[in-house]
Amino acid sequence: MKGHSTWSYSPYRPFLYEVGDIYICRVVPSVNSIHLEWLPADSANYSVFCRERASGEFMLCGSTDGTCFDISGLKSDTDYEFFVSADEKKSRVRLARCGESVGNVVNYLHPDDTCYAFSGRYLCSPSFVRHPDGYLLASMDLYAHAHPQNLTLIFRSDDDGESWHYVSELMPCFWGRLFIHKGELYMLSCSTEYGDLLIGKSSDGGKTFSSPVCLLRGANGKNGSCGVHIYPQNILSFSGRLYNTLEWGSWANKLYGHAAMVMSCDENADLLDPESWSFSEPVPFSHFTPELESLPQNTMTIEGTLTVDPEGKLINIMRFGKFNTALVYEVNTTDHDAPLKFARLMDFSANYSKFMIKYDECSGYYYTVATRVYDEKKTSARDLLSLMRSKDLRAWEVVTDLFDYRDRNDTAHVGFQYVDFAIEGNDLLFLCRTALNGANSYHDSNYSTFHRIKNFRDL
Repeated sequence: MKGHSTWSYSPYRPFLYEVGDIYICRVVPSVNSIHLEWLPADSANYSVFCRERASGEFMLCGSTDGTCFDISGLKSDTDYEFFVSADEKKSRVRLARCGESVGNVVNYLHPDDTCYAFSGRYLCSPSFVRHPDGYLLASMDLYAHAHPQNLTLIFRSDDDGESWHYVSELMPCFWGRLFIHKGELYMLSCSTEYGDLLIGKSSDGGKTFSSPVCLLRGANGKNGSCGVHIYPQNILSFSGRLYNTLEWGSWANKLYGHAAMVMSCDENADLLDPESWSFSEPVPFSHFTPELESLPQNTMTIEGTLTVDPEGKLINIMRFGKFNTALVYEVNTTDHDAPLKFARLMDFSANYSKFMIKYDECSGYYYTVATRVYDEKKTSARDLLSLMRSKDLRAWEVVTDLFDYRDRNDTAHVGFQYVDFAIEGNDLLFLCRTALNGANSYHDSNYSTFHRIKNFRDL
């Protein structure tokens, strides 16, 4: 057994963990069928077996000389087990629940499927990017409470998001952001929750990545210890520098929780050189104005989004623990080590989960696709996803509700959240962390779904 120092795998096979001789790399359930894909296993013919979960014998569904198969004729709202075999080789038994979904499914993971339990059980941190060669890449990580949370999966679409296929996976990689800089593909992530801040580069469209470089050391967030907290957000170019938002702290830190900061480097510098990057001094939440005096010292200030305001200032707009309110910091763009400065509060009805804001030069509006909060007594609900816009980053209006599941009486198990989006021509594209069709909870999502809003400015 040889050691290794790589970051990317296809697939990652942990020591003493049964991944399977045949690796099922993508699962997409529909109302009455299950689509599955696997990596080649040096065989001319594969057989697919299926049964209702824990019910009777596995039955042969069919054979193929390819590496994908559709199990059809299934019952909706029903769990199924399935596996692939070829000669003496066999995959893990996988799980899927037939039922409704939304958009184009990039990937699915049943909440009881333990194929990635060495990292997590649910799909998180949606990130996507348009590669200079034209195709789309999407990533997501595997998380669960009290799990290592350190594996990220990457998928590719060659038809503008209509269909997807597996590319590779990164280990360790959590809370990752795919981005393009000067025509090259990068991944910025943590090693695990509140771990080290890592960056690496791929020259072959995400199939392989360079060994990651550590930019900042973190602890792991346990027992109140502090580390790096990042997430897929805008990596913004401003005045010749690249900027990204992050925090220092952890949920377990009862003193201040998370302290806001930004990282930046000269846009012509080597992004893989830690010396290229500067980090602003972390700023814990404080009672900046009298209207915040009643809030505890560790009030949530996380998952900021960078944008340039109408006055030309670079600002960081934070998810914030006060109803209908976001917290706005101003970034010091001349002293790159200087702490963020409190600017103001912003009325915003989508401040209880991660959101992203982008400026649309064509219309002159700022846009967001965000989980809208509609009831002060149900701030944790994530069953309403809305397209919103603002002219001045002060007043926001709802353009349209994209997914409204408030009447399903299942708020605890439905969620549309943590959207990553891009504006391309007349369309708005977004990738969503989606909990639906038997998810463990609204938070513990079982889908990564891709969507396109055509002619979004006309809505």
